[in-house]
Parts: sequence; C-alpha cells; structure tokens
Amino acid sequence: MKIIVPMAGRGSRLRPHTLTIPKPLIPIAGKPIVHRLVEDIAGVINQEIDEIAFIIHKDFGKQVEQDLVAIAEKLGSKGTIYYQNEALGTAHAIMCAKESMQGPLVVAYADTLFRAEFTLDTAADSVIWVKQVEDPSAFGVVQLNDKNQIVDFVEKPKDFVSDLAIIGIYYFKSGETLRGELQYLLDNNVVKGGEYQLTDALENMKQKGMLFVPGKVDEWMDCGNKNVTVETNSRMLGFLHNDGEHLIDYAVKQENSTIIPPCYIGEDVVLINATVGPNVSLGKGCHLENTTIKNSLVQTHAHIKNANLDNAMIGNHASFDGDFTSISIGDYSVLE
Repeated sequence: MKIIVPMAGRGSRLRPHTLTIPKPLIPIAGKPIVHRLVEDIAGVINQEIDEIAFIIHKDFGKQVEQDLVAIAEKLGSKGTIYYQNEALGTAHAIMCAKESMQGPLVVAYADTLFRAEFTLDTAADSVIWVKQVEDPSAFGVVQLNDKNQIVDFVEKPKDFVSDLAIIGIYYFKSGETLRGELQYLLDNNVVKGGEYQLTDALENMKQKGMLFVPGKVDEWMDCGNKNVTVETNSRMLGFLHNDGEHLIDYAVKQENSTIIPPCYIGEDVVLINATVGPNVSLGKGCHLENTTIKNSLVQTHAHIKNANLDNAMIGNHASFDGDFTSISIGDYSVLE
C-alpha cells in the first residue's frame, strides 16, 4: 500500500504561520498535521505502508523535505518527494507522483484530519472518505444507492441530494488505473477553471462501471485558517486524552503553576505563575510567566508573559508580552 499526499503551496489562509513552514507541518497536539494524517490513515487501512509520496513546491526547501521523509520513516515507510511548481489542479498534482502510482494506494490532502473506525473495503475499486454534515450545499457530496454504492458526485448541491461530504481522502485498488484516467485528462486538456480536477477522473471511472463505496468517518477536522486550526487542536487533545495518551512531558518545570487537561506540553517547557488549559498545546522550549492561557496553540520556543490568552495561535520563537486576548502571531514575531 502507498499513500500519496499532495501538499500544494504553503497556504495563504493560515498566514503568518505558513510564511516559514508549510501548513501540513504545523503541529497539532505536538505532532505535525501531515504526520497525524498518515498515522490515522495507516490505522484505518490496517496494511503495511511501503511508501509515502509527498507532492510539494520546490521552494519548501531541503529541511522540509528531510522532515517529510523522516515522518514516513517513523511509520516504517519509504519517503519520496515530488514537485508541483504550477497550481494546475488536483489531478495535475497527483500526477506529479505518477512514478509511485502502482498497486493499491491512498490519496490524501494534507490539511485535514479525521477519526474513524470503519474497515477499508479493499474489494471496491475505490473508497471515498466522507462525513455526514449539516449543510451539504457547502461541499462536494456523494450520492448512494440502496446497496451503499456511490452512484454520483455532486459539487455544492443547491437542492438536497446527500449529506455525505467528501473530505479529501481516497483509496484506489489500482494506482495504474487512476494514473491512466488522470493522464487522459492531461492529454485531452480536460480542465475546469483552468485546472485538471480529480473529480473528472472519478466520474470517468464510475461511467466505466467501477465500484465506488463510502468510508464514513466519525470526526472531520479542518486546518484551513487560524480559528479552525485552534479548534482542531482542542478537539484532537480531547480525543488523545480520552484515549489515555500521555501528553505532558515528565520534565516540565513548574513554579506556582496549574495545568488543566487536556493539554500537550512539550520538552523543556517552563511555567512560572501560569495557568495552562484546558485545550492548550505548548511546543518544545516554551516559557510562560504570569500567564493564563486556554484553547490555544503555541509552537516551539515561544516566550509569553503577562498574558491572558484564549483562542490564540502563536508561532515558533515568538515573544509576547501584553494584555491582548484573541491573537494570531507568526514565527519570530515580537509584541511588547
């Protein structure tokens, strides 16, 4: 089994946090988004993962490439880097990894997380991860028949046809078949809005009689902008806490401080006259003094003092001293 992860650009909706690192490497509960994503996929497919192929822009840099390969290796897989230097759509992005499209594979976009317990139907030609939503008009949805098979894909339906939204994770029994369908789009310049779309390939496969079934997830968490990323961090902390995972480094230094779970506290964190939690992630080397913080995501080596924070997102090596509440400051920012 292989996993293909299109990562596109750094992401503009989460600036300034994505100015120095791409969005999929921002940590959620102490672990990069893309790391949690491939771990969760591995848990669902319950098969050995031979390779994880990451599709990135060349300007991500060698350190990001090394970090991604390391994520694959932690899962016992080979990590491969491919480049998409023009934003020409989802189908084009996936085809940048065509050399890895062999045998069964999963395609997963790297800005979403999920929780699921379904068993992957490897007899189907394709399984599409879906989540029941309240407002299907805001999503692409799948329509099912009475045999629980997907019979149609509908993009942002104005009239109700289904409430099962496509979350951006797909299983294909044959990578070679998918590659052939995507190549057809490129060769025949099948575009919508100037981009090659995966959904066009899915439609062609369905028209040829291939069997598509849904994989229904219990939770779907977005990391598109600051507010939803902070919310996703809070939800993930709750799940991990309920799973019994130890989230607080044993060597955290505390002086007159309180930690209210669930929280993630990384290595070398110092807390002085601080109340942390609930729903807070503090990355490695953070230093908090005279601070109350809840429902917030702080990356590594940030220094915060004299603060009362809620719904905050703070980048690496940032320094904050003040009386603001809901904030979003990126790497190396200083507020005094």
